[in-house]
Amino acid sequence: MIDFGFDKIALIGAVALIVIGPEKLPRVARTVGALFGKAQRYVSDVKAEVNRSIELEELKKMKTDFEDAARNVQETVRSEVDSASSAFEGSWKDATAGLTDGTSTDHRISGGWEPPPPSYRHPKKKWRLKRGATPQWYKQRNGIRTKALSGAARVARFRPPGPRSGN
Repeated sequence: MIDFGFDKIALIGAVALIVIGPEKLPRVARTVGALFGKAQRYVSDVKAEVNRSIELEELKKMKTDFEDAARNVQETVRSEVDSASSAFEGSWKDATAGLTDGTSTDHRISGGWEPPPPSYRHPKKKWRLKRGATPQWYKQRNGIRTKALSGAARVARFRPPGPRSGN
């Protein structure tokens, strides 16, 4: 950047005072200062944007490196699991090869056949959908509760009317 010393700035000020005049010099100095400030802000914004883009590129590179490392770890784990499962299957076949001697493995209970255990059945929770699809006017007409009440509010609502004190 341009190097301004005290003597150069004093020379420029003297020439400006002679050329512009003492009446207009303060206004021109404010304008020049404002323009110089805008230029400095613009330069600092450009520097910040360049730094952000450099950091973004570094982060992208770091992300790809991390993804590659994770992928490599996943592949090695998968290969180790596959080799261990194949070794287990081989040893399991070797261990169970002598056990198939023709004996039946029926589940018999006192002369009868034991049924297999019941399989899991997913509960069909469509009642929530059906309940939610009921119109509000129908719920109000038929006395279906639409809002949850606390215990105290429910007791107060359904308390039988009694003699009132103070009448």
